[in-house]
Amino acid sequence: MPLNLLKLCVGAESIQDLEEWIAQNLAGKAARGEPAEQFHTTRMVPTRTDELLDGGSLYWVIKGEVACRQRLLAIRPFVDGDGIRRCHLVLEPAVHKVMPRPSRPFQGWRYLAAKDAPADLGVEESSTVLPEHLRRELRSLGLM
Repeated sequence: MPLNLLKLCVGAESIQDLEEWIAQNLAGKAARGEPAEQFHTTRMVPTRTDELLDGGSLYWVIKGEVACRQRLLAIRPFVDGDGIRRCHLVLEPAVHKVMPRPSRPFQGWRYLAAKDAPADLGVEESSTVLPEHLRRELRSLGLM
């Protein structure tokens, strides 16, 4: 059974914001002649890589809720220029929306078991879920 990671998407205001950042990042790499792959750099290296790479995803928490995921393709530990161990989490560029779920802030990343991961939103479910900005506003007012 695959294992997932849960991580705060710092700086993103919405799923669309994340998707636009990914597109800009990949376009910039292509323009510089670099490999067009998307990755996220972390300080800690996951120890359960086999489970994560067996179909796992990185679930993004945006503005206080688990909102979307990207499939993990590779985990590449490295040492940066300052001699600090880091890790590139190589991700599929496609962002998959999931059933929104509140999440409290935390540092770093957390393992997320497949049984605890929110379900993907299909086309039909996406049309019945409130728009992201409206859902956040209602939650901030204590109405959700």
